Amino acid sequence: MPYVNTDDGTQLFYKDWGGGSPVLLSHGWPLNSDAWEAAALFLAEHGHRAIAHDRRGHGKSAQTWSGNDMDTYADDLACLIEHLDLQDLTLVGHSTGGGEVLHYLARHGSARVAKLVLVSSVPPLMVHTDDNPGGLPIDVFDGIRAGEAHNRSQLYRDLADGPFFGNNRSGDVPQGTRDAFWLQGLASGTRNAHECIAAFSATDFRPDLAKVDVPLLVIHGDDDQIVPFEISGRLSAAAVPGAQLIVYEGGAHGLPDTDRERLHADLLTFIEA
Repeated sequence: MPYVNTDDGTQLFYKDWGGGSPVLLSHGWPLNSDAWEAAALFLAEHGHRAIAHDRRGHGKSAQTWSGNDMDTYADDLACLIEHLDLQDLTLVGHSTGGGEVLHYLARHGSARVAKLVLVSSVPPLMVHTDDNPGGLPIDVFDGIRAGEAHNRSQLYRDLADGPFFGNNRSGDVPQGTRDAFWLQGLASGTRNAHECIAAFSATDFRPDLAKVDVPLLVIHGDDDQIVPFEISGRLSAAAVPGAQLIVYEGGAHGLPDTDRERLHADLLTFIEA
């Protein structure tokens, strides 16, 4: 299986499918590259090179004790991009992955990057602070941490059966889709997943958005119960001049599954524009 060694020797697993202009897909918490398989297959079948990695501590990548923070995630991504010598790259991030690709751009520049896509993504800043009064209370994330520590299997089951896919609204999300989330979650390391909660919720991406100098597409559902649209997608798009915003009416958080065909079409249109 393909792996790349990061600067601290951590092994990252990745998938590399197809040929043509490269598209790198970064997954959300607590998932792995399998979450992007449908999109990767679609893009590869439509003439693009689709790359998806497992973040450190997730999936088939090494479960490190340290480095479970956004700076390290971005630097790990830089190692993968440089290892594959990717140029004219489109970066696509879902949820936590949106923070990861944005932070990579801010830390490592856009010399290799052509376009950026944020899907249901955590920027600008999820948690409530004095200068981010619209953010979610810290109690929300403390509750997720408590669930992770007490019974992570049940936490992932509850998220999959409820708000992640909006199944608590519609009740029609297939069991297989929900099971895939649960299985991917359990493939993450318990410390890695626990510390990643702070990485996605408390990292301030507002300075990163100010450094975006490539075309940006923001896609977000307006019924996202995990990363609410009003504190995330709307503000990210507003922070970058010329950014394109597509709002999925009634859309939940797990758009790569719940709105698969529409998302694939929107990604392809933006990539090829």
